Amino acid sequence: MSDEQQKVVEQEEIESVEAETVDAELVDERDERIAQLEAELEQARGAIDGEKDIKMRAAAEVDNIRRRSAIDVQKARDFALEKFAKELLPVLDNLERAQDAGDKDSEAAQAILEGVELTHKSFIDSVAKFGIEAVGVEGDAFNPELHQAISMVPSPDHKSNTLMAVMQKGYTLNGRLLRPAMVMVAQ
Repeated sequence: MSDEQQKVVEQEEIESVEAETVDAELVDERDERIAQLEAELEQARGAIDGEKDIKMRAAAEVDNIRRRSAIDVQKARDFALEKFAKELLPVLDNLERAQDAGDKDSEAAQAILEGVELTHKSFIDSVAKFGIEAVGVEGDAFNPELHQAISMVPSPDHKSNTLMAVMQKGYTLNGRLLRPAMVMVAQ
């Protein structure tokens, strides 16, 4: 081969090596870029998963707050009258005492006693509409959650642990005890 052809072949070989080097550099740059993008993708997926977790926790917290608020509102409705109801209990007691103390034989007192009885019945009906109920009836079983035992008396006429006498009625408001009944319990 001639010198000129030799130079052309050598030139082509040089260009070929340079092309391979450039291609290799491009491949390396592409691989690096792909690796970088994959890392960024993984990081973005992790961030998305974290955000999903935060969103789910926030939604659960909102549901819990809603539930707790609903319970608190219901309790507030049910027991808002508690202080007022406790103030009414002495009035109920006094109406019962007035009925018991009245002279049932006197005609003049009969009209007054009848008025007190009707007032007492009306009052009981009115407070019952708002969830106030009396507890402590003679013959009921003794319940320490509702009754306060003043004394325990042996009695052949009553079953053991039953109420023999009620000294003062107790009351509940929507199932919650306002005042325990003061009772005598049979042994």
